[in-house]
Amino acid sequence: MGKPVVVGVDGSPSSLDAVETAAHEAAVRGTGLRLVHAFGWPSVRPPLGGPPWSPAVAGVRELVDGTLADAEQRAREIAPGVDIAREVTVGEPLMVLEIESRTASLVVVGSRGLGSFGSLLLGSTAVHLAAHGRCPVLVARGRPNPAGPVLLAVDGSPAGERAVEFAFAEASMRGAGLLALHVWNTWGEGPGAEPAAPVNVVVGIERLREEEQRLLDETLSEHLPRYPQIPVERRLVRSRIRPALIEASRDAQLVVAGARGRGGFTGLLLGSVSQALLHHAHCPVAVIRGTE
Repeated sequence: MGKPVVVGVDGSPSSLDAVETAAHEAAVRGTGLRLVHAFGWPSVRPPLGGPPWSPAVAGVRELVDGTLADAEQRAREIAPGVDIAREVTVGEPLMVLEIESRTASLVVVGSRGLGSFGSLLLGSTAVHLAAHGRCPVLVARGRPNPAGPVLLAVDGSPAGERAVEFAFAEASMRGAGLLALHVWNTWGEGPGAEPAAPVNVVVGIERLREEEQRLLDETLSEHLPRYPQIPVERRLVRSRIRPALIEASRDAQLVVAGARGRGGFTGLLLGSVSQALLHHAHCPVAVIRGTE
């Protein structure tokens, strides 16, 4: 059995959605599932003069056991044959999940939560894990279309190569098609930015379009022979990148993006496109770090 799928659990509806997603991912991978609940020290204070706090005191153990039991039941309904382990630990939740990512095939989190994980909403939890985790991170959000494709955000960057491989593998495991979407433009992504007529005249839009099509084709070429059973749609769109990807996610069952795309700042561990998808996509989002 390979590395397990890890999911952060706090009992919130969002984390239970994440548990269902994680159970499905563990089933298609043929691996185990780890349900992880972490207590952050700032939210729990031990009694004065007492021993260091542990989940076994003050009825907290019963509460945690109930939360994990509910999560395990939900997971077994989705994937009855998956081996499930529970982990309760004291520590800063982000650090706990980051450590878990070192021995996991995938870490799954919800988009919102309660308690330990809830004080760290999507903006910090998913973004931090996507930027610093040692394995792919999947955020369970939106309403995926079970019949829809896996949507791959193609940027053509060397760092995005792992995202391409992950998307093909996911489509294969899910028995789904792959929509490889490459969005390009000749203007900025900022507010109020408009197409610049001089650029259109001087550079030549058709030549640029051909170059972007070549980039899309080359990105997929190595993987197509390895996954001949996957229906692949190549879509080249001239538009603003973030809105185009978010709109395309309406009909997808999963969006896959690299942590940092072409043209990203070297010190920026998570690019603006992947951050926008984590916050606004209409279906679950997997963010894959490159080799940097």
